Amino acid sequence: MALWMDAGSDPISESEKADLEAIAAIKEAAAVELKEQGNQFVKMGKKHYNDAIDCYTRAINQKALSDSDHSVLFANRAHVNLLLGNYRRALSDSEEAIKFCSTNIKAYYRAAKAAFSLNLLAEAASLCQRGLEQVPSNDELKKLLMQIDLRRKEDEHQKAQVLQAVASAKELSSAMENRGLKLGKGLYQELTGIRKPVLDKSGILHWPVLLLYAEVMSSDFIEDFCETDMFSSHLDIMFSEDSQPLPWDEYHAYTREAVELYYQAGTGILLSNKEVLKYLLDGTVKSVPEGFFDEEKDSGKDLDSSVSHLSTNYGKWIHINEKKTLLDILRCSDYIIPAIPVFFVVSKKSEFYKLFRAGKWSPP
Repeated sequence: MALWMDAGSDPISESEKADLEAIAAIKEAAAVELKEQGNQFVKMGKKHYNDAIDCYTRAINQKALSDSDHSVLFANRAHVNLLLGNYRRALSDSEEAIKFCSTNIKAYYRAAKAAFSLNLLAEAASLCQRGLEQVPSNDELKKLLMQIDLRRKEDEHQKAQVLQAVASAKELSSAMENRGLKLGKGLYQELTGIRKPVLDKSGILHWPVLLLYAEVMSSDFIEDFCETDMFSSHLDIMFSEDSQPLPWDEYHAYTREAVELYYQAGTGILLSNKEVLKYLLDGTVKSVPEGFFDEEKDSGKDLDSSVSHLSTNYGKWIHINEKKTLLDILRCSDYIIPAIPVFFVVSKKSEFYKLFRAGKWSPP
């Protein structure tokens, strides 16, 4: 009986030949029917796409159709996988379709579209070109090739932006490291947003600085505090005779001669080299090269090992000499910059002053 014959053996009788032909005819009919069922499932909508894939798969497994028909089956399954967002499967099916029939233009288009969706731009462009070699007038392939070229240009522009942002972040990080500055995790960013220092062409750092009025926890913000500026120059402007009193300062205690600035010694969580770069790049680009931060050496800095051992003033309020520059203060061994410099303003005329100086107040 032909059904029991070993694979690859030649039929030895006309009866066995007839059996094999009958089996082939049944498998062919089944494959054709499954293909048609698959097509109907596609027309019925997304809920039936998996049923369509199952039908095409079973039809392929019959191995009973011609190469051109097999090419159509793989291309049809690729089409459904594209609709489902299964781009890897769609690309694989389309490539199989092309192997069976090198002139299947739909297979080239679907392969290129799947590769494009996977951002395999070189492969997608090559597939479009190969398809256009078969049918030079195909508008779908021409349109897709234009989209691929546009995406490639956008990616190149994005890459250039990323490289520029990374270079700037590294330059900024090096400038802070060379000054011996210690950058920590951000505080009060709900007041400042993602603000960062800027390194000008002369190699001078310009910082955004947050001033907090400890008594009421309101704030002022200095957009550009040059590291070479003395604190007195900014306070002179903020509390000049022409300036309006602070709206909450009922007793007008916060005058130029009465205000003092402080920072809290040794508080904060130091950032590692990797974390500093992440902070400096945050908000500048959509993404950085994969593995970029893994390549950066991590200093492994932490608060206990790097700061508390340098000062006996941990947690104490340190008065800022107004004649000092911003850089002078940022370089203090017990000051951790909480992303951007934050200083606390108090008034010698306020009743709050004694409480603050006695160390009986801490930020909420």
